[in-house]
Amino acid sequence: MTVEVKIGVQQTARELVIETENTSEGVATLVSEALASDGVLTLTDTKGKVTVVPVAKLAYVEIGRSTSGQVGFRS
Repeated sequence: MTVEVKIGVQQTARELVIETENTSEGVATLVSEALASDGVLTLTDTKGKVTVVPVAKLAYVEIGRSTSGQVGFRS
C-alpha cells in the first residue's frame, strides 16, 4: 500500500504530491524529525525520486492513504 503525502510550500500556489511506500507513521516521524532539527524534509516516492523541502518553507503536510488504482466507492 502506498501513502499519499501533500506538502504545501509557502508562497507557492501548487502543492507537492508524493506517493511513497513509507507508512503514515513513518512519514509523520520524518516530518517531526525535520521540524525538530530545523533542517529539510526528505521523502522518496514510489519511483525512487527524492524530494527535499526546507522546513522553513513548509506551510502544511497532509498524510493519507493513496486511492490510486482503486475502483468504486469505499465506506
